[in-house]
Amino acid sequence: MKILVLGAGRMGYGAVHDLVHNSPDVEDITVADFDIKKAVEVAEKVDTDKITARQIDVSSYSDVLDLMLGHDAAISCVNYWHNVSLSKAAIEAKCNFCDLGGNNYIVAEQLALNEEAERAGINIIPDCGLAPGMVSILAMHGAKRFEEIEEIHIRVGGLPQNPKPPLDYQLVFSVEGLINEYVESARVIRGGAISEVESMTELENLSFDGFPPLEAFQTSGGTSTLPETFLGKIRELDYKTIRYSGHCEKFKTMIDLGLCSSDKIAVNNVKVAPRKLFAELLQKNLPADEPDYVLVRVEFAGTLSGEAKRLRYDIIDQHDETTGLSAMMRTTAFPASIIAQMTARNATFKRGAMPQEKAIDAESFVAELAARNINIIENWY
Repeated sequence: MKILVLGAGRMGYGAVHDLVHNSPDVEDITVADFDIKKAVEVAEKVDTDKITARQIDVSSYSDVLDLMLGHDAAISCVNYWHNVSLSKAAIEAKCNFCDLGGNNYIVAEQLALNEEAERAGINIIPDCGLAPGMVSILAMHGAKRFEEIEEIHIRVGGLPQNPKPPLDYQLVFSVEGLINEYVESARVIRGGAISEVESMTELENLSFDGFPPLEAFQTSGGTSTLPETFLGKIRELDYKTIRYSGHCEKFKTMIDLGLCSSDKIAVNNVKVAPRKLFAELLQKNLPADEPDYVLVRVEFAGTLSGEAKRLRYDIIDQHDETTGLSAMMRTTAFPASIIAQMTARNATFKRGAMPQEKAIDAESFVAELAARNINIIENWY
C-alpha cells in the first residue's frame, strides 16, 4: 500500500517511523510539508528507499488533490483547521483519510461528508491521535466486555520525566491545541444526557505507581464523538487531562487574567491578541523534546453475569531511547498510522465519514498497539 503523511513535524515523523518500521504491508510512503527541508530531514532520518519527500501547501486544494491521487490513505499531521478541506480533497482523490483532530466543530463538518465518502468508497476518520483518538477505541473495547455499561471515565496526560517550574510541563504538541484544550468547553454525559462542562474544573487527585502526586481536570476535545456514540447507552462519561499536581491552578490563573483571550487590546497604541503573545511565550519558555511519559487510564463500571463490576485499563508509555521517539509521538502517531493502514486494506466495518469507535475493530486495534509495545494493564474489581 501507498501512504501519504502530511506534515513533517514531531507527529509526522512518528507516523513515518511506524509506517517504515512496524508496517510490512506499506511499500511506498510520501512525506510532505510546506518546508521541504523538514520533509527531507524526516526521509533521511528513516533512511529507506520506500520514502519520497515532497513540498506541499496544504491550503492549496488543487495541489493537495494532485498529491493524494494514487495514494491508498493519507494521514494529516497538520493543524486541525485544514482537515475539512483535506477531507474533501481525499474524497475527490478516492484516498482514505485520517487526522489527529483536536476540534469538535471541525470533526462535525468532516462527519457531515459521510454520504460523499461512502460514494467514493473511502473512509474519512477524524480524531485519530491519542486523546481524542486511541482512547475512543479503548472505551469501546472495554465497554463491550460488560453486559450493561453504566460509566466510562477517561484520564490521559503527557508528562515530562523531569518536570521543571513554573508549570512542570513541556510542549509535546501544538501550543494552539494545548490552549484550545484548556479554554473550550468539555463535552460529557451526565445523568444519561450530553452536557458541557467548563475546562480546568472538577479537579481530582489520582496516582500511578512510581509517580509523584498527580491531578486531573476537565479539558475539551478528549471525548470527541463518544458522547453521541454512547448516548442512550450509558449514564456517565467524561475525560480529564492528567498533570503533575499544581499545574491546573497555575495555568487557570493565567486564563483568568485574560492571557488566553483572542480579543485584541492596545499596548502602546499597538493592538495585540493576548493569546498570540502567550502562545509565543509558552513556546519560548517551556521545554520540549525532553524524555516524557504518557499516562492513560480508562475506568468502566457496569454489570457482568448479573453483578456490579469495575474494570480499569492503564497504559504507561515512555520515551524510547532506542528509536528516539517520545511517548507522545508513539501514542499519537502510531494509532493514526494503524488506522490509516486499516482503511487502506479495507479492514473497517464500513465506508464513509465516521468516528473511529464505529469504524475500527477494537480487538484488532489493541493487538496492533501491543505489537508496538503499547500495552494495557488490566484490572477487574
